[in-house]
Amino acid sequence: MTDLQALQSVTDDMVLCRDVMVTMRDGVRLATDIYRPARGGGALDRPAPVIIERTPYGKAMASRAELEVGMTEPMDRATVAEHFVRHGYIVVYQDCRGRYGSEGEFVKYRSEGPDGYDTLAWIAAQPWCNGRIGTMGLSYAAHTQMAAACLAPPALATMILDSGGFSNAFTCGIRQGGAFELKQATWAYREARESAVAAGDELGQKALGAENLHRWFGRMPWSEGRSPLRWAPQYEAYLLEQWRHETFDDFWKQVGIHAAGFYDAIPNIPIALMSSWFDVYVPTTFENLAGLASNGKRPLALIMGPGLHGDRNLSFAGDVDFGPNAPLGGNVAASWLEFRRRWFDRWLKSGPEGDLDEEPIRLFVMGGGKGTKNETGRLDHGGRWIKAKRWPLAGVTEQSYYLHPNGRLSEAFPAADAVALTYDFDPADPVPTIGGALTSGQPIFAGGGFDQREDDRFFGCRNFGLPLSARLDVLSFETEPLADDLTVLGRVAVELWAATDATDTDFTAK
Repeated sequence: MTDLQALQSVTDDMVLCRDVMVTMRDGVRLATDIYRPARGGGALDRPAPVIIERTPYGKAMASRAELEVGMTEPMDRATVAEHFVRHGYIVVYQDCRGRYGSEGEFVKYRSEGPDGYDTLAWIAAQPWCNGRIGTMGLSYAAHTQMAAACLAPPALATMILDSGGFSNAFTCGIRQGGAFELKQATWAYREARESAVAAGDELGQKALGAENLHRWFGRMPWSEGRSPLRWAPQYEAYLLEQWRHETFDDFWKQVGIHAAGFYDAIPNIPIALMSSWFDVYVPTTFENLAGLASNGKRPLALIMGPGLHGDRNLSFAGDVDFGPNAPLGGNVAASWLEFRRRWFDRWLKSGPEGDLDEEPIRLFVMGGGKGTKNETGRLDHGGRWIKAKRWPLAGVTEQSYYLHPNGRLSEAFPAADAVALTYDFDPADPVPTIGGALTSGQPIFAGGGFDQREDDRFFGCRNFGLPLSARLDVLSFETEPLADDLTVLGRVAVELWAATDATDTDFTAK
């Protein structure tokens, strides 16, 4: 090892080399922690496979991904690393550029491809690496994985993409079908405050903390110096840049936010994709599954749970509970930690085949519960896990329903002379968002399943108790009562013939 600080003994069989500054191609150095197998407090010399997670959330901070069934707090980094180290791995955590201990300026997503490549190349060149590297991480740490993979870094042997890894950030992740996702604004504000804390910037902490996001969300559009991020210019700058690229131009085709443009370059390696139905990255996950499957014969696995972003071991999302079968731990695998360890054993060590080799698809099908409230006050919705060999599932048929002027949703094609439906929309009074597949929206919005009635818990609600469908700017359509049970599994798409007398209008369907 070169330029490494002294090893710190964590346990008798694990040592930590903290804050190794790994140099990138432009000279910027990224803070890196390395956990290695040891004996008697001394690092073992033999090369080993390496597992790495690159994160903007602090390499020494616990990740919410590490909350297992029965825990009230997630495991810390050392505990997670120890599990892998005791099975013969070296574990590396790294702060992304401009975050926590790393040098440089943080520009969200933009440097993760080159920085990831350079980091993996550095690891591969170390005498303690046996030439096989696996990657893991939730959300942004999944984006960092995919960004690096698009550049085909040396020694990359497998990935576990956990709720992220942009296929196309213009259609999902930064924008949703082209409309800007305001979670980018709430995330930027939260992380700007965290950055000020990490940097010891007391003035910045106070200035950002004094801003009122609820008021700012009623004062659109934002601009330089006229936003709650005016006290954190680098965060304000990247957010406004994303906001202003309103069409699918070259900005959206960059490494890090457009894996769909790089599927041919991604190494032909085994990849596990994890997400959940109330996660914002459901489209990303399925688009990546299809794109990666179309390019070669790489082993792929998919796990789709019912919960919120990263909450794989909770039984509920919002005000809806899916029952004791919902958590991943104890149902799909003994735990999320054990699932990952077995995956890495399989593909970094040529370990024994598992049941994912034969049926690599795991899906939680929601529904089947009592439909009443349980002891926690949540709707007992129920559900079950199913296994499959491929996606789309065998035996699934696509069904089309048509919108009718009388509010019906029917398999019958509407009459050629059907009248158009109209409504007035006031941008100053938008339809509130009550739950859904959302993340990172606090304190403005929250994800999950909720009764679609206006509620004082949700931003923009004014007429408490009123169903959203009763608003004059909402059109609702429903079928006749179904005669038989119906399982919906697959992509839901809406094709609209619409016109507006405004300069621009976003149409949403749910």
